[in-house]
Amino acid sequence: MWRLLFTPPARGAFNMALDAALMDYARETGAWVLRVYSWSAPTLSLGRNQRARGGYDLARLAAQGIDVVRRPTGGRAILHDREITYAVAAPLADAGDLRESYARINRLLLAGLRALGVGAAEVVGDAARIGGAGTFAHREQPGLLPCFHHPSIGEITLDGRKLVGSAQWRCDGALLQHGSILVDDDQVQLSSLLIEAGAPIPRPATLRDVLGCAPTDSEMADALFGAVRANEDPSAYEITLDTALLERANALRAHYLDDGWTWRR
Repeated sequence: MWRLLFTPPARGAFNMALDAALMDYARETGAWVLRVYSWSAPTLSLGRNQRARGGYDLARLAAQGIDVVRRPTGGRAILHDREITYAVAAPLADAGDLRESYARINRLLLAGLRALGVGAAEVVGDAARIGGAGTFAHREQPGLLPCFHHPSIGEITLDGRKLVGSAQWRCDGALLQHGSILVDDDQVQLSSLLIEAGAPIPRPATLRDVLGCAPTDSEMADALFGAVRANEDPSAYEITLDTALLERANALRAHYLDDGWTWRR
């Protein structure tokens, strides 16, 4: 069974805390949850195991009004501003292995994108290799190279350029996969936020590239929720950000505000 959640823009620490709270919801209910959301302030998010301490110009980040948060999932740096984020929380009991769960979620993402008119989007490489050489296993400790520098096996591209960057984390019987769907290209800005300027970031794909306009958060949510109902669960229904979820997210929020976590490596 699936549940659907569309939430208004929020700061980075709350967004990450709510995603983590949805893992608890999935453990307790046995439901898969798809959440669609955005960010109320430009935010640099770091992967769980990414090496970042000492690499970013904190004064420059502050001057540009860019928050920093470290995700519970792996992967590399993303600038959340002109993009839409999705998250899936699910019980591991019926999720299959890493390859199977990525393929299942990718099918929904592709169906949602096609409903918006992005018909040429495709998954990179052989799905059977995900969890091996692919970065989605995230066993390595990524450095400062940004997420959208290049597509990895299992990620969604458009005409060879990365459109969706995703990462998954599994813990205590549940998984969390979330990712960024680019609406406009501002990922090139990441190089300028480093203390030592990084290599130029190749131009990723964006929804504006193919659609000629920027879909709203609610349009993306409708497309993805429709994909869940068409491909997974016709009875999937929207849930609200109720008191229990809010209390759990607020309890977890302090962790994602803690510099000891954000700059732990």
